[in-house]
Amino acid sequence: MTKPPGSLGVLEDVAAQLAGIAGSCPAPLPAPATVAVFAGDHGVHAQGVTPWPQEVTAQMVANFLAGGAVVNAFAAELGAVVAVVDVGVAGRLEPAPFPAPELIDRRIRPGTADLAVGPAMTVDEARRAVEVGIEVATTLAPGSGCLVTGDMGICNTTPAAALVCAFTGATPQEATGRGTGIDDPTLARKIEVVARAVGRIPSRPATPEAALAVLAEVGGLEHAALAGFVLGAAATRTPVLLDGVIAGSAALVAAALCPTALEYALAGHAGAEPGHALALQALGLRPLLGLDLRLGEGTGALLALPLVAGAARALRDVATFDSAGVTEKGR
Repeated sequence: MTKPPGSLGVLEDVAAQLAGIAGSCPAPLPAPATVAVFAGDHGVHAQGVTPWPQEVTAQMVANFLAGGAVVNAFAAELGAVVAVVDVGVAGRLEPAPFPAPELIDRRIRPGTADLAVGPAMTVDEARRAVEVGIEVATTLAPGSGCLVTGDMGICNTTPAAALVCAFTGATPQEATGRGTGIDDPTLARKIEVVARAVGRIPSRPATPEAALAVLAEVGGLEHAALAGFVLGAAATRTPVLLDGVIAGSAALVAAALCPTALEYALAGHAGAEPGHALALQALGLRPLLGLDLRLGEGTGALLALPLVAGAARALRDVATFDSAGVTEKGR
């Protein structure tokens, strides 16, 4: 290519990864992109780990369907498609009277149990939620050049922190953040809840069966579905762009279930939650952006999408020294 070797930095690694994913060089452009927003509620809400009422999850799903959320705005700017997947919302979802983002009903149960006092779900429920993610990815992939992870669930950063601790060995103090912006007493309560949950896990999971058991013990339904989404993207040889700490914790599960699945994943950004950096480090993924985002929904991953597209387009469109008649260094 008509540029000094390595001059595009990380984007050269992205371009090479995209070519490896596609099995062809240059790789196809990652368009159109599809964001799958997996939504679920959490029984740990009863522990007071967030000031937000649980019904906000269902209300935000309605907002996604109405096209009024940040993920909708970013997707519209980039020409991406938004799909919303109800994998475990506790509240009732009303059918949208407009043909906006698609609602995919795959509810496993109306929210998880309280992970502070016992397993968040059964192993069978966790497996079924993973299978939902696989199904959604394999359904969306044929019409998508890139899959993007999204999530919605009030207090879902609590199970995310517990998963990060369980899969990386980090302490609850290291992995637990302020989520939607909680105060110091609430943060202390949240850390204690995560510590109680992780305390029931004897060791870091070493087998896929153990990983699924840990997911059932302290995870969320949207975390499980996102883990499956990563697996499904890999199965269809489609790049999957990860969002924030929820996606990062889910990717830890996916890597434990099938390590090679991570070869198909790119980290969109480094979020503000401390557990996100721990997850990315454990996964060996380098984030493309660092904007201190902590919204979720798939917003940070969408902002990184032009970088991924730029890497693919450079590999496809930039002339070589020979074809452009440009003299190479040392020749």
